[in-house]
Amino acid sequence: MSNNQQTLLQLYCREQQDQTLLAKHDLDSDLSESADYLKWCESKRNFVEEDVLGQTWVKSCPAGYITEVHFHFDGSLTEYRLFDRFETQGHWQLRDGLLHVEILKGENHYQFAVVARADLNIHSTVEYKNGELHSYLKLVQVER
Repeated sequence: MSNNQQTLLQLYCREQQDQTLLAKHDLDSDLSESADYLKWCESKRNFVEEDVLGQTWVKSCPAGYITEVHFHFDGSLTEYRLFDRFETQGHWQLRDGLLHVEILKGENHYQFAVVARADLNIHSTVEYKNGELHSYLKLVQVER
């Protein structure tokens, strides 16, 4: 199973199964052939550059940590905590329809691949912190 397929299956398990975050090595690959999984995949789409280039998004997790993310044309990004404007840096890349993001905060390295929702500009991902499974995130594209 490709890394993108694992990312999709991991997110499916979080959103449609028992709400648990599963490490990629704990995924049941047989689920990827189920009718429910295939139907869920139909609700997703590939990102295109226009979704990201020069755009601002809001990122949130179940614990309530909320940030504002600015995606720059050169592949860099700037992230601000929403209420105190603490700034961090990172970079992004579109690859195989997913939005791959890396953010550095002090000694912590965050990575995630965002999966686009087809019907709304509210997308989701599973985040890793320093290579370890960390959190489920929602990202919302801010319209101007």
